[in-house]
Amino acid sequence: MPIRAVVYVSGVCEKIAGERLGQSNGALDKIVDDAARFNRNAGVTGVLLFDGARFLQYMEGPEDGLSVAYSRVLGARSHNGIVELQRGRVGQRRLPFWPMKWLAVESGEIRALAQADWTRFNQRGSRELANATAMDRLVSLVEPHAIAA
Repeated sequence: MPIRAVVYVSGVCEKIAGERLGQSNGALDKIVDDAARFNRNAGVTGVLLFDGARFLQYMEGPEDGLSVAYSRVLGARSHNGIVELQRGRVGQRRLPFWPMKWLAVESGEIRALAQADWTRFNQRGSRELANATAMDRLVSLVEPHAIAA
């Protein structure tokens, strides 16, 4: 079964942005826990990066599951101004670690990822920022958290 992926960036709603990294009342945890439950059944995996003002989310899975999961994202009130950076087929799962997990990152990291090359979700395996694709950058941000889990 082919694996497809989608990545987008969006602004965070005031309810979440007004909190210190979305943690004061657990609103972000609740959203991500709900997404993880849904994604587990849909066969979708991914990560949500959060810098206090913006989200960048990467999701991957079978086309039918990903389509429904992404429809839920598009209808969510937890964010606004969604800009899809790439959508398409990937040869294999790149982030199979969690059905969904959120990670706090610096604002510069989301900006760099949003501006990086997402073409065909290419991954060169380069750790050098000058040669790194968006997928290289994302994997290097996420892998230390997956290893620690």
